[in-house]
Amino acid sequence: MSEQPPHTPRHAMDDEPAEERSTRSSDAASSDHTERRAGAQAAGRKKRGKLRTLLYILLAMLLVVILAVGGFLLYLKYILDKDISREDLLPSSTVKRDDAAGDSQNILLLGSDSRDTNLRDGSRSDVIQLVHISNDRKKIEVVHFPRDMYVDIPGHGKNKINAGYAYGGPTLLVQTIEKATNVRIDHVAQIGFSGFEKLTDHMGGVDMYVQQPVDLGKDGKWEQGMNHFTGLQARRYVQERKQLAQGDIDRGKNQQAWIFAIFQKAKSRGVLSNPMTITNITKDISNNLAVDKDFTTNYMTSLAYSLRGLKQENITFYTAPITGFGNEPGAGSVDYVDEPALKKLSDGLRKDDMTGVPNGRKGG
Repeated sequence: MSEQPPHTPRHAMDDEPAEERSTRSSDAASSDHTERRAGAQAAGRKKRGKLRTLLYILLAMLLVVILAVGGFLLYLKYILDKDISREDLLPSSTVKRDDAAGDSQNILLLGSDSRDTNLRDGSRSDVIQLVHISNDRKKIEVVHFPRDMYVDIPGHGKNKINAGYAYGGPTLLVQTIEKATNVRIDHVAQIGFSGFEKLTDHMGGVDMYVQQPVDLGKDGKWEQGMNHFTGLQARRYVQERKQLAQGDIDRGKNQQAWIFAIFQKAKSRGVLSNPMTITNITKDISNNLAVDKDFTTNYMTSLAYSLRGLKQENITFYTAPITGFGNEPGAGSVDYVDEPALKKLSDGLRKDDMTGVPNGRKGG
């Protein structure tokens, strides 16, 4: 295994606080998207709405390994180096890595509401997913933190977890999650909305199992069961929460289903056999991705190579546990944390041993 780059120092930064903008954009379903159907390609669509989605980075890790060899790999690394934005997204950390964790990695993935190319003008991050990669590189756990989890925000008292982003950007959100879990975060990747549709379409669309029927009118209607999604349809589907029984919690599960669908498609025979397809996907990722400064291309490709034997049955999804819902002054509607259950989940991540941690879901 290639030597991993150091994960320190970590740099602090301050962002301007912003007011919460929690409603979905109503213009996402504009008239020129009429009559979109499953299987149709979405090339040339205008970029609308707020993206609340995630996880291009795992695909990036995979695609540069599966078929990229020799000079072509060097070309893809050139694209990644040229287009990915590297910023001071990580604060200094007081969380000590547990010796039992070895070289396991914790990568925080944030879905940005930003329309700006720097991905940083959105007020809050409605997608917060922590990817844990085991020390032996044989397992991945993905943990969704519901945006309304009521936690301590360092320096700001208790509030919704994504208020940490509003008050202090990704760095304060990292500090908030580290305080809540005592799990050290090694890297941060922040995703912008504009590449989501193209990425899905360049993969030929994705197949996802729909747990709860969703009707978005001309943007799509999906019944329970396996459904095929184009880029626009997938984006709108993983945005939706109002029709779901548990709102953002179920939306997080749908986002994880998209992660798994992309992984399956990337691993399927023939999907990434075309160098042009790989190049287009790499550009989609790198043009809409900001990572911390230690998340180098060499680190990314080395990690990807170490994951080349990853099996889909070894990808497990979790939702950070809550006990119920309520309202709090200054915060509004919140999800109350199940502290004992969160500690058990956090201990598993910190020690790189998820044995006995309940409520894991295979296959998204």
